[in-house]
Amino acid sequence: MKIDRLIGILSILLQKEHITAPELAEKFEVSRRTINRDIEALCKAGIPIVTAQGQNGGISIMEGYKIDSTLLTSSDMQAILAGLRSLDSVSGSNQVALLMEKLSAGASTLMPGAQNILIDLSSWYKDSLAPKIEWIRKAMDEKYTLSFLYYAPKGESQRLIEPYYLIFRWSSWYVWGYCRKREDYRLFKLNRMEELSLGESFPPRLVPLPDLSDERIFPGGIQVKALFEPECKWRLVEEFGTGCFEEQENGKLLFHADYTDGENFLTWLLTFRDKVILLEPKELREELAASLKKMVNRYQEE
Repeated sequence: MKIDRLIGILSILLQKEHITAPELAEKFEVSRRTINRDIEALCKAGIPIVTAQGQNGGISIMEGYKIDSTLLTSSDMQAILAGLRSLDSVSGSNQVALLMEKLSAGASTLMPGAQNILIDLSSWYKDSLAPKIEWIRKAMDEKYTLSFLYYAPKGESQRLIEPYYLIFRWSSWYVWGYCRKREDYRLFKLNRMEELSLGESFPPRLVPLPDLSDERIFPGGIQVKALFEPECKWRLVEEFGTGCFEEQENGKLLFHADYTDGENFLTWLLTFRDKVILLEPKELREELAASLKKMVNRYQEE
């Protein structure tokens, strides 16, 4: 839609000093003539866009201009601004806040009216995540390979990737890139990456968009059933939703789910201590019982 493209062009102009019409046309997959009409529409809306010829020329917003706050009242734009503000909660640099001052006509707030959409993407690992995100963004922007030590359930290994997408999903940050070791595209969790360094430049590939469906990343295959005490209801609802259990006559909760990794499931189950009994599958139940016996023995030995 045209309005979506106009907002997209405006967002790019706020983040770049200048960009050419052919670059915008390629990015939005439209003709250069369409981009010219879009720029004209933005100018008519009161946004002074200037063009410059020459090697360092291009399209840009007039320096020092503040966009009128009346242009920011749409729900679409407010959602976009909330998303942009959320990036500062990760980087800790306030770069986006400084950038978004262009959207505030002389006021200190980044959005007009009530700021009722607040997004904080930071985590317990914020201090270590911020520099990793900066490394990855630099590698993506300048087309450098990225090497790092990666910790996985099967052990750690040295990886070299061509990074293409930085992704926030499932309450965590990931980078999607072409792994030279596996010769395929892979998703890497930032919390498991250490010793990041930039490598050689690489020619960009025609990259497929990452398939981030739950079925693709978490294929399932382990049908589990467990009986929880009533006081565990809030956690089950928070983590899996109300459809994950059936309340029994005695108040206990019969939990059922399709899980991907048995080890991760047992680790999660142990966080409930004595408030749960695993019923199925039999193999995991036996593995859990054996682990509990070993734990009891270790504590008795101590």
